[in-house]
Amino acid sequence: MPELLLELFSEEIPARMQAAAAKDLERLVVGALSDRGLLFEGARAFAGPRRLTLAVAGLPGKQPDTSEERKGPRVDAPEKAIEGFLRSAGITLDACIRQKDAKGEFYLAVIRRTGRSTEDVLAECLPQAIGQLSWPKSMRWTAGTTRWVRPLHGIVCTFDGEVVPFEFGGVTSGHTTFGHRFMSEGAIQVKRFEDYEKKLRDAYVIVGADERKEIVLHDVKQKAFALGLEWIDDEGLLEEVGGLAEWPLVLIGKIEDQFMDVPPEILRSSMRTHQKYFSLKDPSTGMLANRFAVIANMVASDGGREIVAGNERVLRARLSDAKFFWEQDKKRRLESRLDDLNAIVFHAKAGTMQARAYRIGLVAMALAEILGFDIAKSCRAGLLAKADLVTGVVGEFPELQGIMGCHLARHDGEDPDVGDAIRDHYKPQGPQDRVPSAPVSVAVALADKIDSLVTLWRAGEKPTGSKDPFALRRAGLGIIRIVLENGLRLSLSEAMLADVEVGRGNGTRPWPERVRDSLHSSPLLEAIAGDLLREARGGGLADADKAVVNELLEFLADRLKVALREQGVRHDLIDAVFSLGREDDLVRLVARVKALGKFLESEDGTNLLAGYRRAVNILRIEEKKDGRVYAGEPDPLLLGAPEEKSLFTAMATAREMIAAELERERFAEAMTVMARLRLPVDAFFDKVTVNDQDPKLRENRLLLLARLRESLHAVADFSRIEG
Repeated sequence: MPELLLELFSEEIPARMQAAAAKDLERLVVGALSDRGLLFEGARAFAGPRRLTLAVAGLPGKQPDTSEERKGPRVDAPEKAIEGFLRSAGITLDACIRQKDAKGEFYLAVIRRTGRSTEDVLAECLPQAIGQLSWPKSMRWTAGTTRWVRPLHGIVCTFDGEVVPFEFGGVTSGHTTFGHRFMSEGAIQVKRFEDYEKKLRDAYVIVGADERKEIVLHDVKQKAFALGLEWIDDEGLLEEVGGLAEWPLVLIGKIEDQFMDVPPEILRSSMRTHQKYFSLKDPSTGMLANRFAVIANMVASDGGREIVAGNERVLRARLSDAKFFWEQDKKRRLESRLDDLNAIVFHAKAGTMQARAYRIGLVAMALAEILGFDIAKSCRAGLLAKADLVTGVVGEFPELQGIMGCHLARHDGEDPDVGDAIRDHYKPQGPQDRVPSAPVSVAVALADKIDSLVTLWRAGEKPTGSKDPFALRRAGLGIIRIVLENGLRLSLSEAMLADVEVGRGNGTRPWPERVRDSLHSSPLLEAIAGDLLREARGGGLADADKAVVNELLEFLADRLKVALREQGVRHDLIDAVFSLGREDDLVRLVARVKALGKFLESEDGTNLLAGYRRAVNILRIEEKKDGRVYAGEPDPLLLGAPEEKSLFTAMATAREMIAAELERERFAEAMTVMARLRLPVDAFFDKVTVNDQDPKLRENRLLLLARLRESLHAVADFSRIEG
């Protein structure tokens, strides 16, 4: 069947925009064809430095004929109503038929439309689709109003080998394209995608981005292997260079020895960010090698020697700047940069980065006290965690914050645990990022994220809808992952209250000065940590601060649902456990939720849930009718039926055992005890009438059901369980 070939040929499209633009083009064109009734066999979109290409196979030669029935007014309707209907339908009265229904006889218009040729439809919809392409940045290059990412030079559009004529941005469609900018000469005439792809390959252009990336990856690995080296995995850079060269060629350059004493992260960032070079490493040591891979866009007659030499000259200048910043940064200790942080505003309502550094240090210290970690190291690492923000290296390479702090801490002779915590305190930064596991790193990473949540929440920067400019959702997920993956027994509300207390007291308490003057004094830091936690636990906080902590607990519960979704944990079970008392020990909460989920999957769990709902429904109706809430102990002397006596006895035993198992955090065992209530509950509803004519018996049986509700709520709020 016929095929559509569309190519948009322009100046160089930024690599980061290419893949999304190709997908958008496919979506817009496919949507336009589908809306017009043109079905097809398949569509493929391609992107490159100078062209977007779309091939749609299996299109019909014309639209299908359509027939539409439209009900009109009754035959005795006013003449103007009938005329209006005929105008809207585009037919005459003779073309209408009469039909009858329960309301009388009416006109029915049968509108038949003959399908247009696919070529005419394409000429109409393609300019619209091209104009609707969304670009992060666009420009005008003609006197008109047309905007596109870069000046458009040519449009190839053929259907079944013939040109589809249309105009966009002053460019008229045709069947002429061009090959490689430097290695190809003259125009190329194409008709279909097969010869288009072949002729462009002959003209040193590889159309598919995936193929270009495969070539780069294969050649980088092969050339590195020939030198006894390995490619340092960098999928992001591979994706980018796949959009920079139409005919990629891998060349190997050398880093001068004078730069090899600079931290490897600086070298890699400089090469990656500014030059798009791949770094190589020595597999025997894992250290960065003094070689790099550059991707050229042409085959040079000298084998690429001049290209390599030119890139080495450029890299020398880049690395000279990086080395200068590194040498300058080493002249000052990290501790001396704390005062410089006072010039950086963290948030207008949350103070400076210096105030934030003190908060992180104090909260890390409090967390270390709770978790049994080293208090002095945690405090010092928290205080110094943000100090590298005012270094020259981080000013030039912002992505190295934390990493540079670690290198400078090691240069200053800080404890290795402190340096590692500075490096890792931003982690995890995404779902694939690893979670800190060393105790000091855990304390500082948690303190950093808790402080972000508390201070920004208090400043009114709550996430709304899809907007989360301060990445508080990511911070929440980071807290959850750190706690769960390290199995930390931590009260999150206590930790957040400590941060609230620090933020409230920074201006009135001598903590920052005391901490700064006693960074190496473990006893004094332990005393400060104890003071801080006693203040937080003392309950002297304002109601607004307590409300912030409660809101954040609910926020973290929502994030927990997201975090556990991939594990198949139901969100309603989290609600059922969390709502009982705002459970803020995540390890305990998750264990309880998983035990509850396993119980509800059993037959006993399903039937007990049904019995609970029956009891709650009866209570809700009767409590509304009586204007009271039934609570308290039923009178054993009023229990007449064997089934209600059995339920009373079973619940009395189960309540004590459930409480004991929950106290010992044996949640699976607590569910097993609860399962024993299933048979007495079933028997009660099968044999006992709750709404007895005797008011005393009725009240006593409602109290028995209220006791069942209370007993089950010791485990979870079953009213929140769905299904």
